[in-house]
Amino acid sequence: MTTSELSADALTGEARTGDLPASLRETLPGRYYTDPAIFAAEQALVFEAGWFCAVLAADIPSAGDFETVEVGRESVIVARGRDGGVHASLNVCRHRGARLCTQEKGSVRRSFQCPYHAWTYGLDGSLVTAPNLAHMPDVDRAAFGLHRVAVREWLGYVWLCLADEPPSFSDTVVADVSARLGSPDAIVGYQVADLALGRRITYDVAANWKQIVENFMECYHCGTIHPELTEVLPEFADGLAAQYFVGHGAEFGAEVEGFTVDGSAGLSRLPGIGADQDRRYYAITVRPQVFVNLVPDHVVFHRMFPVSAERTIVRCDWLYLPEVVASGADLDRSVELFHRVNQQDFDACERCQVSMDSRSYARGGVLVPSEHHIGEFHDWVRECVGRP
Repeated sequence: MTTSELSADALTGEARTGDLPASLRETLPGRYYTDPAIFAAEQALVFEAGWFCAVLAADIPSAGDFETVEVGRESVIVARGRDGGVHASLNVCRHRGARLCTQEKGSVRRSFQCPYHAWTYGLDGSLVTAPNLAHMPDVDRAAFGLHRVAVREWLGYVWLCLADEPPSFSDTVVADVSARLGSPDAIVGYQVADLALGRRITYDVAANWKQIVENFMECYHCGTIHPELTEVLPEFADGLAAQYFVGHGAEFGAEVEGFTVDGSAGLSRLPGIGADQDRRYYAITVRPQVFVNLVPDHVVFHRMFPVSAERTIVRCDWLYLPEVVASGADLDRSVELFHRVNQQDFDACERCQVSMDSRSYARGGVLVPSEHHIGEFHDWVRECVGRP
């Protein structure tokens, strides 16, 4: 192939099919990780169209507590109502479109007031009052409340959907968990919603959100960059991730006592897990932006917040039995293991990201057999946004 032919082929940005050996499958072309137009399509057709895990419910425990989160292109206020329920509304005043709430989190007594013209909204988004509203009898307050967002609470987190007609929560979110574990009941014993936050670490990753998903789904890299993890889970050194097998949990090494950075004993075991789940690690990807990691004494829960085509914020929560957290137990060895895994993974994702605009990757790369399930994720992305 001549240089001119290579350049012309690179400009198409699409991988060729049919010219790969049977062992290899194509990846997405590099521009899927850098093109602002593709990222904009993902914001609209992935993050705003499906269920998005936004807030740990325990972070807004009392009436008036709130967080603002970015979902796709929208800012959303998630607030605990006086009825104890969670309400979510677009963070846009219905009067002139001002950003209603500029704080990331906080607490109000009864309402949110726009700092521009003082239109005031209840915790559920309803319009309470506005200057001179009494002199406008033709205005129906119910018609000018904040735009509501669909809300579900599951696994102790608040999930949002901005779509006018949200997809079935069971057929999307719960189905992803069931497809990985083999049953919708397999996660019940971990009692995730009843666990308490022991530690939270936020990572600012200079990589596209899909890089992070793909990395989490496979373990072909584990023997190369995760020495601590493969000491605890020896089978990961062979390159097959737990997510490659439905219902399979990677088993702890024979001399390993707990899921800790040095393999020493962990903390109090979750009482509801079955004997077949003990001394095993399960990893679950819930599309588009959640990873759940299950081990006998705690749960590690990742939420991704894509900022741009080349930047993603990842919030990682370590969840334990409430009595463990309340006791002041030392969580460091437990937290340190997955913290190191996160640092190693995100460094790898950033090393990939800087090459996505290279002419060498314009048509994409390849997946080896232990990564073939990532191809299903790529198919899902294409189904959502098409082939821009």
